[in-house]
Amino acid sequence: MEAVDLLKKVRKIEIKTRGLTNQVFAGEYHSAFKGKGMTFSEVREYQYGDSIRNIDWNVTARFNKPFVKIFEEERELTVIILIDVSASKVFGTQVQYKHDLITELAAVLSFSAIQNNDKIGVILFSDVVEKFIPPKKGKKHILRIIRDLLEFEPQHKGTNIAGALEFFTNAIKKKSTAFLISDFIDTGYEKSLQIANNKHDIIAIKVYDQRETNLPNVGLLKLIDAETGQCKWVDTSNRKVREEYEKSWKKSEAYLKGIFAKYGVDNISVNTNEDYIKPLIGLFKRRG
Repeated sequence: MEAVDLLKKVRKIEIKTRGLTNQVFAGEYHSAFKGKGMTFSEVREYQYGDSIRNIDWNVTARFNKPFVKIFEEERELTVIILIDVSASKVFGTQVQYKHDLITELAAVLSFSAIQNNDKIGVILFSDVVEKFIPPKKGKKHILRIIRDLLEFEPQHKGTNIAGALEFFTNAIKKKSTAFLISDFIDTGYEKSLQIANNKHDIIAIKVYDQRETNLPNVGLLKLIDAETGQCKWVDTSNRKVREEYEKSWKKSEAYLKGIFAKYGVDNISVNTNEDYIKPLIGLFKRRG
């Protein structure tokens, strides 16, 4: 992508997602993600209703009248976004590709985080960890994240969610909030998810396309696995084939929901042809 075109795309995403953050998500995000504790703010004179446990006895003795310590919630968090950049992200039959949706979601979460004075970092993964952007604050940092998402070319095509979670658990020592954005076309990551969620706060965002849920009746259709390159011809005019395809999708969905429920992982699903605002607000409100 040419530098000028890239800058235009970055700017377009910035304008859209920053606007959403300011107008829609700011308050919801703030209430959904709590700070790690209380921190001392100031000392003031005792007022009726103050807890005697908060009396500052040193200051009280010095001025010969009661003073109390005031605490405020420590808001700063470290937020990490784990983003699936495997080959299956370049798929979309409705409004946009999964990759485009993932980029917007990451931008919205990033701008929400910095507006809340949180640090934001990113882990891009395929079947290996492709890139790690350490957590920082600032608009310049967010724009770098968006630029990387738009132009980054992964070296591998597969998906290894377990490997990404293990890297995250080892790399980030401080308890963090992590958004895991993927289509979850993978297996064998359950234990890694459990360990990561015990140490951190994991939120899973599944991105999918409507065509992954069912097949249209269009006769012979050539299906290609973007991650393995395997091709398969499918007769979509066969009702049983379409039913089995849909049944397989529902089974995998139920299995995924079961994993999230078992390990207490908050989660939402976002379709490429639907607005992601409603699912995100729903997530924030459930946590608020």
